[in-house]
Amino acid sequence: MTTDDDRHLARYRDARTTALFRLDMIARGAQLTYEDGTPIDMASEKARLEAIVADMDRRIRALEERAT
Repeated sequence: MTTDDDRHLARYRDARTTALFRLDMIARGAQLTYEDGTPIDMASEKARLEAIVADMDRRIRALEERAT
């Protein structure tokens, strides 16, 4: 695996972890807001974060397979 691949892998894992953390917050009933105080539609945010996790899983798997 190249150094660039290592950097991408670390970045993808970090993005996945952040998305999972936010999904956990949503599952616990958190209500996120924009900077101006407007509430974020949590159903849409949940779907967006689930899509991010799935995308990061695909990217991570592709890089790990390339390394072998």
